[in-house]
Amino acid sequence: MIAFVFDILTATIRNATPLALGTIGETYAERSGVLNLGIEGTMYAGAFFGFATAFWTGSLELGLLAAVLVGLVAGGLMAFLTVTLGANQHVSGLGLTLLLIGVSEFGNRLAFGGGQSLRRIDPYPLVDPLELGGPFSQYALTYVTFLAFVPLAWWVLMRTRFGLAIRAVGEDPEAADAAGISVFRTRYAALMVGGVLMAVGGAFFTLAALGSFTLDIIAGRGWVVIALVIFGRWGIWRAVAGALLFSAVYSLQLRLRVTPGWQDVPFELLLALPYLVVIAALALSGRNVAYPGAYLKPYRRT
Repeated sequence: MIAFVFDILTATIRNATPLALGTIGETYAERSGVLNLGIEGTMYAGAFFGFATAFWTGSLELGLLAAVLVGLVAGGLMAFLTVTLGANQHVSGLGLTLLLIGVSEFGNRLAFGGGQSLRRIDPYPLVDPLELGGPFSQYALTYVTFLAFVPLAWWVLMRTRFGLAIRAVGEDPEAADAAGISVFRTRYAALMVGGVLMAVGGAFFTLAALGSFTLDIIAGRGWVVIALVIFGRWGIWRAVAGALLFSAVYSLQLRLRVTPGWQDVPFELLLALPYLVVIAALALSGRNVAYPGAYLKPYRRT
């Protein structure tokens, strides 16, 4: 029983890594007043271009850098559509997702297609700095995410001038503009920082967890992240807790599928279980949620 619990805990922390990165990135975007539905495509592109770069150069660090650049471009494009042009955020985000997934799959076909076997790289290894095993055997990016990125993201958002600017333009851009805060620059920065985190979250799958790129590798996690941000009420810690909850149920259903006595449970039901839990949690905690004041509203300086 102890081994079972340790296995679930280990897998939970590991599987929550890309979700935690995505939720931080989406939280920054939405706190600035922009709903970024391009997150699924950004994670997908980060996974592909990170893998392709690592495969052709032999450097995982260059692969991670490629994912960062993809995130910057994706975030910048989303900002150009929604902030500069004032386009509908739903349409812009969905269009960006379709574009990035299409470009990634086309690039995958050009670079690795033609009926060849699945290409692989040597991914980042697991590390166990305390040599205790179990939950402490994780990827370096997992440690960096939970021990550095999460608290740093909270501190920046809640305790710095940049974070105050993000929250100000997300609540009342007119007042923020009058106070000397550039709404355009702040939203561009929030979306681009968020894009980087989303793309790195996608690259986690190919550069660490799997060491290969497959179609539909993100499997809807970008949409889950959007739900987790609402569940977290646009707070870093609560959203990351939601990511851990989803990952715990996801890891549990994976283990149950190979546990004796659970083979008679329909495969589809176990597969849907973590998504059902997220929907239930969102339904219970999402009532009377106070959205950011300028949520989904384009700003034009007058």
